[in-house]
Amino acid sequence: MTSSYPRNHALLGLLVAGGLAFGGNAMAAPEGLYSADELLDADVYTQANADEEIGEVEDILLDNDMQVRALVIDTGNLLDMGEKQYVLETGKFTVETLNGNDLDDIEYRVVVDMSEEEVTQQPEYTNDWWQNARQSAHEAWEQTKEGAASAWDTTQEGASNALDRIGAALENVGERTQEAASQ
Repeated sequence: MTSSYPRNHALLGLLVAGGLAFGGNAMAAPEGLYSADELLDADVYTQANADEEIGEVEDILLDNDMQVRALVIDTGNLLDMGEKQYVLETGKFTVETLNGNDLDDIEYRVVVDMSEEEVTQQPEYTNDWWQNARQSAHEAWEQTKEGAASAWDTTQEGASNALDRIGAALENVGERTQEAASQ
C-alpha cells in the first residue's frame, strides 16, 4: 500500500498557495506557491514590532472551497496571559518568504496587522469555537446554495419569458410579412 502523505502534502501546499496569495494584504509581491509544511511552525510577529516573535503558526484552516480562511497561532505566554491559541482570519496577516529560491531552505514569517493586545482579542482556538465555526460555515453554505438555486430559477424563468416574447414578436413579424406579400 502506498502512502498518500506526499500527494496530500503537495495538495495542501497548493491550497495554501491559492488562499494566501489572495487572502492576505500583500506587503511584498506574492510568491505564487507556498509550502504548508514550512508555514506550520513559522514565527509570528506584529507589524509594530517586527523583531519580537509573539508566537508560531499552529494550524491552517481551510473552507469548503479549500481556500485558506485563517491561521491558528500559538502565542506561548503573550502578555502574561498563559499559553493560548488564537484564530487569525485572512486579511489580518501577511506571509513573508525567506530563502524562497531553495525548497530545502525556505522559511516564512507571518506578520499580523494588529498589536499584541489585539491578537489576544481574537477568537481563542477551542473545541467550542471549532463547533460554532463549523456550524456557522455550514449554515452559510446552505444559505448560499439556496440563494444560488433561487437565482438560477429566476434567471431561467426570465430567460424563458424573454424567449417567449422574442418568439411571439418573430411570429408577429412573420404574419405581417405574409400579409404584405399577399397584397
